[in-house]
Amino acid sequence: GGFMPAGVDVAKLFLTPGTRVISEVAAGRTTFYDADGVGSNTAVPLYLLVDKRTASASEILTAALQDNKRATVVGTRTFGKGRIQNVQALEDGSGIAVTKAKYMTPDGRDIHGVGITPNIESKSCEPTDSAATCLAGII
Repeated sequence: GGFMPAGVDVAKLFLTPGTRVISEVAAGRTTFYDADGVGSNTAVPLYLLVDKRTASASEILTAALQDNKRATVVGTRTFGKGRIQNVQALEDGSGIAVTKAKYMTPDGRDIHGVGITPNIESKSCEPTDSAATCLAGII
């Protein structure tokens, strides 16, 4: 999970300058988020572990690295939250989530309700397993 800017900022750490991270579509306007050169190491092989609980900013990161062929995604299909929402507090202490935009992956995919299919499907990785256990036989 997490907030959209966090997913964009983390993706920038692993992408070369000018590489598309996501596109935000709201009210007929599209805003592009591209890597700006803050990436410290864009050559080390990356493997991302995902499952049905991977959502929101985590999916932004996953899609950016997968679509740009920067990482191999391993696990099961992600949650599929391709919308950007703001939570508005109500007087009674509750809140309401208001959708303000959708985002598209660098390849133009709308993952909302669909999720991201990993490059390598692995159903044997449990949430309590180490990365070494989950990636055994893959790397």
